[in-house]
Amino acid sequence: MDDMIRKMPAAVIPPPLKVGDRIAIVSPASRIAPELIDGAARMLAQEGYEPVVMPHAKGKCGSFSATASERLADMMSALEDDSIRAVLCSRGGYGAVHLLEELDALPAGCFNKWLVGFSDITALHCLWIRKGVASLHGAMAKYLMRGNDFQYYAREMGILSGAGDKMRRYAFKGHAYNFKGECTGRVVGGNLAVLGGLVGTPFDPVGAGDILFIEDIAEPIYKVERILWQLRLRGVFDRIGGLMVGAFTEYRPSADHPDMETMINRFMGAYDFPRAYGIPSGHIEENSPLILGSEATLAVGDSSVDLRYD
Repeated sequence: MDDMIRKMPAAVIPPPLKVGDRIAIVSPASRIAPELIDGAARMLAQEGYEPVVMPHAKGKCGSFSATASERLADMMSALEDDSIRAVLCSRGGYGAVHLLEELDALPAGCFNKWLVGFSDITALHCLWIRKGVASLHGAMAKYLMRGNDFQYYAREMGILSGAGDKMRRYAFKGHAYNFKGECTGRVVGGNLAVLGGLVGTPFDPVGAGDILFIEDIAEPIYKVERILWQLRLRGVFDRIGGLMVGAFTEYRPSADHPDMETMINRFMGAYDFPRAYGIPSGHIEENSPLILGSEATLAVGDSSVDLRYD
């Protein structure tokens, strides 16, 4: 636990992708319509990469893509294969947590490749951070298959290929609940429900001074508040340097709070770290990619928010 609460070094950025590199498409959690994987594979091929659809990626086993052992085998094969330079998760859902303990036993060198995904894939992002490697909280097959019709396609592809500093600088709109200030730290987090289940475990990604990003879908306001209390009682909000609140979708107002952001803003009233609301990332059409594990500077002003990766 002491290792989790001290300031941790920034994660290593995986090598940039180059034309001809192989990208594994895996389904480590819920099942997915095969045509979405096919579409994403076509776009990766158009970018000059070689998509490698893992054996169980298009499978079906109840709500999962395959059994836990089959999903683990796909992930291990992709990680142990040095010719695979990135791992694209086809979708989230639920199930990535099943794989953490076994994947954690792999040699550290297996993780020096990009991981791409969000939602339930937060569990794997936490594993990458534990291994000291950055990963990409970004769109998966459903949106990547659309190519440039997806708003952040070029940014996501650019980050993976290392195409210039402009891909690592963000300017977001201001928000009425923003709390001004500036901080520098690793960007960590992802889906709040998944993160809440990992805080206090060996896969807890939050160190001192980190910039915590949170988002979620289909969680009632009271359940999100309950997770925030869990994080508070674990000391998470006493050690972070800043907070970015992404999209919270598919919920209803409660008798106590008109919306999720109002509840979170009230909850955070006791803290004085910079806070940015309305970050366009999560279960929304405008799902901006974020590099997790890498160090960045968050500057929250009166009418704008800047996020600059160092």
